[in-house]
Amino acid sequence: MPNRLAAETSPYLLQHQDNPVDWYPWGEEALRRAREDNRPILLSIGYSACHWCHVMEHESFEDPDIAALMNDSFVNIKVDREERPDLDAIYMDAVQTMTGHGGWPMTVFLTPDGKPFYGGTYYPPEDRQGMPGFPKILRAIAEAYRDRRAELEQGASDLQSHLTQMSTVDIPKNELTEQTLDAALQKLSQSYDTRHGGFGGAPKFPQPMALDFALRSYKRTGDLRTLDIVSHTLDEMSAGGIYDHLGGGFSRYSVDDRWLVPHFEKMLYDNAQLSRLYLAAWQATANAHYRQVTEETLDYVRREMTAPEGGFYSTQDADSEGEEGKFYVWTPAEIRDVLGAEDAAVFNQYYHVTEHGNFEGKNILSVPRPVDVVSTVTGKEPGEVMEIVARCRKSLYEAREKRVHPGRDEKVLTAWNGLMLRAFADAAPALGRADYLETAVQNAEFVLSTMKQDGRLLRTYKDGQAKLNGYLEDYAFYVDGLIALYEATFDLRWLQEARALADAMLERFWAPDLPGFYDTSTDHEQLFNRPRSMYDNAIPSGNSVACEVLLQLGTFYAEGRYQNVAESVLTRMAPVMAEHPTAFGRLLCAADFQVVTPLEVAIVGDPQAEDARALLGEVYSRYLPNRVLVVAPEVGAASDEVALLTGRPQVEGRATAYVCHRYACQPPVTSAKDLAQQLDRTVA
Repeated sequence: MPNRLAAETSPYLLQHQDNPVDWYPWGEEALRRAREDNRPILLSIGYSACHWCHVMEHESFEDPDIAALMNDSFVNIKVDREERPDLDAIYMDAVQTMTGHGGWPMTVFLTPDGKPFYGGTYYPPEDRQGMPGFPKILRAIAEAYRDRRAELEQGASDLQSHLTQMSTVDIPKNELTEQTLDAALQKLSQSYDTRHGGFGGAPKFPQPMALDFALRSYKRTGDLRTLDIVSHTLDEMSAGGIYDHLGGGFSRYSVDDRWLVPHFEKMLYDNAQLSRLYLAAWQATANAHYRQVTEETLDYVRREMTAPEGGFYSTQDADSEGEEGKFYVWTPAEIRDVLGAEDAAVFNQYYHVTEHGNFEGKNILSVPRPVDVVSTVTGKEPGEVMEIVARCRKSLYEAREKRVHPGRDEKVLTAWNGLMLRAFADAAPALGRADYLETAVQNAEFVLSTMKQDGRLLRTYKDGQAKLNGYLEDYAFYVDGLIALYEATFDLRWLQEARALADAMLERFWAPDLPGFYDTSTDHEQLFNRPRSMYDNAIPSGNSVACEVLLQLGTFYAEGRYQNVAESVLTRMAPVMAEHPTAFGRLLCAADFQVVTPLEVAIVGDPQAEDARALLGEVYSRYLPNRVLVVAPEVGAASDEVALLTGRPQVEGRATAYVCHRYACQPPVTSAKDLAQQLDRTVA
């Protein structure tokens, strides 16, 4: 008989609806039951694409004896961390403070009033490799709560005081200068893996925000060694198994240090950030391979991660048919059956497919050697090799489509949709892809009509139901996407929507006495602690993106209140982000915007007319990370609202471009050649 989770919309929670565990979703019913029964809470937090979450479910939550232990002694609550990042953040902080490490699945034991007193991550069903079995943990916690409750409650109160103090600590203001950026880049370079690219060792994560900052630093300094950090890493990632060479898109991370063996889950937020990064690298270097990766990744998202109504789905699992990576791996025989012996011989050389394999006897496709080496081995010209590979990839993709696909989490999260909206909106005009712009507009129409109510954003949507208060990241990320959509369409509606959401963000999340914003709004439910995340993780912190969008809006509208808020965060965080750049990559990008001074480009002319399109083409084709772009279709249009368009007449009735810094402009130009010269001179 299904438990209470059967009424939820989260795919992760629904995966547990048939467990013999008496699960509750987080909410007043469960908390009241704990108080009335005077029982501790067992809080289990995970997400649908989490491999070890599935393992613990199968081993423990589906076991009737273990479920009986849980039901007898605890009120059991299951939470999807993607729906409730606030709960995940505060209880992860608690677990890391208690144990020194964290991860998912996360298992936390709480007092009836929600204070954590013990926690960990995955527990096996019996003692294993020095880890206590989950039944032993359950019995010990139940006994301790029964016999030493006062001691546990005192420890929980002490932990709450410590975490509250940590989240509200004030940091003195410091000067934010170019030296801050230089120091951060130097620190980042020290952790760079010169052999395989990226930062640190196994497991290796892409860290697109740190790479974005490095690419900006190259633009700022012209240092080719900095560019090499980015280009080498992008080359290695897109050649490795972390990249899906048949279907496009990136897996979450590599379990090794050379990008070969991925943890096969695909996350929307990774592909949003990485597609933007490869797009920027293409603009900066004109390397056609980066454009190819960008388009293959965005095409994958359009094809497999976009709902008919316009929202973007959240994740694809690592597993299919109960096996991790089964959908993606190949044997030589399987490839020969699809391609025939002759083409398979070339394909297998290019993608290093062998009889013994590189993953549990099968092969993850990767490109460890240059095409010139493959050309020598196969006796075919490099161009012929690539023609064969392109043809074979199409055939193998079609064959793979007949396999059982990994599970997909089809909930729509506002924050993650904002990241992907930004990616499509940036790529559409730069690549001349009208289909990308259509996807971006459809997403904005869907989110603003379905997931925005009474001026407030909601967090999640699935099966026709939008719910949960939006978090800081939902507001900041979606404002970011809307600004990019305005710069791709010049429909003033998107900029107005962005501004309205930014104003709501300031009203509901800003902590004026502290450096930054809270993660939860002023009208959010009262929790064990009010989280305030400053550092980037797999996704940027809400604070980082909030700073960046406020600086942009301050430039569009010439409103100091936006810039003052952002600057107050940046100046307080300057020494911290300089010392820990991988934890503050996106905040460093905002700092770069502030220090370098944004490039303001205003064009007066019909954006669909040939003369204006020529001017816009020069802007879109260049890597201008701190560029703010506005267009008025005719003289005076929107000038009362958008400061950058005020006092911008056309020259001789032709589309006219103004290139400015802090509203101090160069002479207006009407030819693409003249605009190109101004842009190149400005950013040199």
